[in-house]
Amino acid sequence: MARMPEWLQIVLLTGLAGAAIPLGALLAGWERLLPAWMDGEVRHTVTAFGAGALLSAVALVLVPEGIKVLPIPLVVLCFAGGGIVFMLLEIRLARSRTQAAQLVAMLTDFIPEAIALGAAFVSNPSTAILLAGIMAMQNLPEGFNAYRELAGSGPVHGRRLRLVFIALALLGPVCGLAGYGFLADHPEWVAGLMLGGAGGIVYLMIQDLAPQARLERHWSPPLGAVGGFLLGIIGHMLVH
Repeated sequence: MARMPEWLQIVLLTGLAGAAIPLGALLAGWERLLPAWMDGEVRHTVTAFGAGALLSAVALVLVPEGIKVLPIPLVVLCFAGGGIVFMLLEIRLARSRTQAAQLVAMLTDFIPEAIALGAAFVSNPSTAILLAGIMAMQNLPEGFNAYRELAGSGPVHGRRLRLVFIALALLGPVCGLAGYGFLADHPEWVAGLMLGGAGGIVYLMIQDLAPQARLERHWSPPLGAVGGFLLGIIGHMLVH
């Protein structure tokens, strides 16, 4: 049996990861079934599940793969830079008063991870498969929350909004093939992309989910979590 081409495997992996976005939107559209329960227990449980998936992406894939390639100064630059970039994005979204904050946050995770998956597949297919599974787990709750945020508050509703989420899922294969075509021979760029995404994810998790760290209209406190996580990374690299 002929082996499946690498580019096709990347399309399938990123496509499956991206398919979790419209699936989450579909689940969020079932408001007529126990709506009070959907607003309470389910929403909070789904949010917590998404946080766990994001944390696993940082701890099991993005950081371990990133520190294999880069020296400590570049690890610090990429990880801290990712946190700062996500902070600036959060400030911009807050000032624009957009209803698509969850959607933007989802895409800022999904796009760089899909690029990194495509580029990493050449040298480490097992890591790419693991990353695809984690991406799917995090895209499901993020698609759920993003759809609920937009439904009823934006210019697009119902079926059209679900079609938008289906179109967003197609970004996965596009970004995966871009990473495969342009970054496969540049592992240091892939590592930097992974570490930047990891720093951004840590920032967003603390900003959105840690009530004791959040201050209204103040966006710098979550950078403390980025610094704390980074200190642990540096210690790990020095010891090993």
